Amino acid sequence: MPRGFAFRVEARLGAARSGWLETPHGAVHTPAFVPVATYGAVRGVAPDELGALGAQMLLANTYHLHERPGEDVVAELGGLAGFTGWRGPWLTDSGGFQITSLAGRARVDEQGVTFASPLDGRRRLLTPESALRIQERLGSDVAMVLDECQPPGGDPLAARAAAERTLRWAERSLRARSRADQAVFGIVQGGQAPAARRRHARQTAELGFDGFAHGGLGLGEARALRGELVEAAASELPEAAPRYLMGLGQPLDLVDAIERGVDLFDCVVPTRHARHGVLFTGRGLLRIRTRAYTRDPRPPDPDCDCATCARHSRAYLRHLLRANEALGARLASIHNLRFYAALLERARRAIQAGDLGPLRRDVEAAALAGQAP
Repeated sequence: MPRGFAFRVEARLGAARSGWLETPHGAVHTPAFVPVATYGAVRGVAPDELGALGAQMLLANTYHLHERPGEDVVAELGGLAGFTGWRGPWLTDSGGFQITSLAGRARVDEQGVTFASPLDGRRRLLTPESALRIQERLGSDVAMVLDECQPPGGDPLAARAAAERTLRWAERSLRARSRADQAVFGIVQGGQAPAARRRHARQTAELGFDGFAHGGLGLGEARALRGELVEAAASELPEAAPRYLMGLGQPLDLVDAIERGVDLFDCVVPTRHARHGVLFTGRGLLRIRTRAYTRDPRPPDPDCDCATCARHSRAYLRHLLRANEALGARLASIHNLRFYAALLERARRAIQAGDLGPLRRDVEAAALAGQAP
């Protein structure tokens, strides 16, 4: 591990584990959910509020910060910690996911990926070396290698070629690293074949990264298959290193992965759902914009300890969202982020107590319920 880093597991329950990831900007109690702050901010929620909600680490996007304001600006103003005011740990994605999300604007070759910028149309080349160099300038605690992500259902030969290229890019990334106080995680690809995932995980582990991520999942594959793919890769990853499932997902997805040994998660689901008036509760999804809540005086979730549920009614939140008041999305985001943080807190306690069964049953019941009462 680099200077200032350590990872230790304190409790195990089957493959599930609870522990601590130490970083130069503080410790993360795992398993943990990492809110997405693509441009250096979680939309509508201030850094001090995120800490109060239980957030421990934030994720920013390398490609988008490279476009604006530029990594040099961020570096001059103290890195992500100084620039944003979030003093805790930061994780930065490499920009590899934009190969999928900006597929119509991206061209991949052995050198890297060339984007036609959605901002100004200019061409920007991201290579394994430049992606890592940008992240070093951003000053994140955890940097991700550049990878090529193939969508599910595609050509297996293309998935294999992308995995092999990701491995070659990973080697180049390691040779390019220069910071002694930044961890670098490798990314496991391999499409939807468990054997390919297992092989790619073994090859990636042999390179000696500080941690490992499951990439290319949560893009439409069946839940059962996803579990197989995570298990296959995990069987080849070192026990002593943290594991990260990128870009996922719903509460039940998180419980599935925790039971398979995943330590870190990120996803836009909590805040994106919030902006559309969908709130997570232990009794199902609350679609707060519907007419049924026009005069409902109850808090959004009677079992939640967030500021939104402590101070505001369903009727008021519905009114704000339907009126397109910014406060509505902000209050809904605060609730959903607290729901996710509390879910992971409960998972850590359950692992330490030796029983994940009640948590799984509750999350499954909420998923089956659909609409909350």
